[in-house]
Amino acid sequence: MNDHWLRKRQILNCLTHQHFVSGEVIAKKLSLTRAAINQHIDGLKDYGIEIYSVKGKGYKLANPISLIVESQLVNAIENRCFYFDDTNSTNAFMLSHATELKSGDICVAEYQSAGRGRRGRQWVSPYGHHIYASLFWRFNQDISQASGLSLVVGCAIVKALQDFGVEELGLKWPNDIYLDHKKLAGILIEVSQTSSQHTDLVIGFGINMSMSIEQGDLIDQPWSDLSTMASMPDKTALLIKLHSQLKRDLQLFEQHGLTEFATRWNEHDLFINREVTLIMSPNSVTGFCRGIDNQGAILLENEQGINAFVGGEISLRAAQ
Repeated sequence: MNDHWLRKRQILNCLTHQHFVSGEVIAKKLSLTRAAINQHIDGLKDYGIEIYSVKGKGYKLANPISLIVESQLVNAIENRCFYFDDTNSTNAFMLSHATELKSGDICVAEYQSAGRGRRGRQWVSPYGHHIYASLFWRFNQDISQASGLSLVVGCAIVKALQDFGVEELGLKWPNDIYLDHKKLAGILIEVSQTSSQHTDLVIGFGINMSMSIEQGDLIDQPWSDLSTMASMPDKTALLIKLHSQLKRDLQLFEQHGLTEFATRWNEHDLFINREVTLIMSPNSVTGFCRGIDNQGAILLENEQGINAFVGGEISLRAAQ
């Protein structure tokens, strides 16, 4: 860790969202000048951290921040684990180093300057607030056998969160996890290389832990986070659990396909047996959602019968 982030993390460790801490106390504790403290505070705001500053009181975080304990994370993961305070995108990092990676290697960051969601949308990535990670996986099959993979990843994330006591979770086809019917997490899978023998994939995922109002205003849809829980999961422990659950479920998927996940998916499918509209710009189709098939396609029933729909440009919305 460079001195730039060492100092900023030390300052963050002095701050809390519960009460104000004076700049004088922080400066004395860290053997820094008040001017240096002010400079670092301003720098932290540039990374999406909302900090209240009141003359005579000091500084206070707008909402809780949980930083990963790097040594604990790296030691608990048997694969290679790349950890950064900031990077442009964890997916981009893994894609650029794909030839050096093995299945299960993971990249984790506290901040992304160019985080991406599906269809090139921005993934708001303020420092220390959420989980941003990407897992490398090599399928010893061609890309057609990876159909439905985002559903498997969604099921794995739900299982890991449930193990930490998170309830009221739902899955939205094909790659979103919801909490209380608002988006909590998303998945972005990108192909690094494919052939008839194998397919190299980077599986990116982001989970909202503690969203500030300022950052939440940048998101164009209803969102949720884990900060409302009586005891928010420890971010390091949650990442360790996510890594092991993803590996376990990806191996199961390779061996048995998507049929092993149909029950898990249906248990959490937000739209199962509800009337929905599939948007396939510029067209759309309405019917009742009947779950998924063995290739991960969504099944829609209407007057034409039951038909399967797949493709990265399909979105799903409850019918009006």
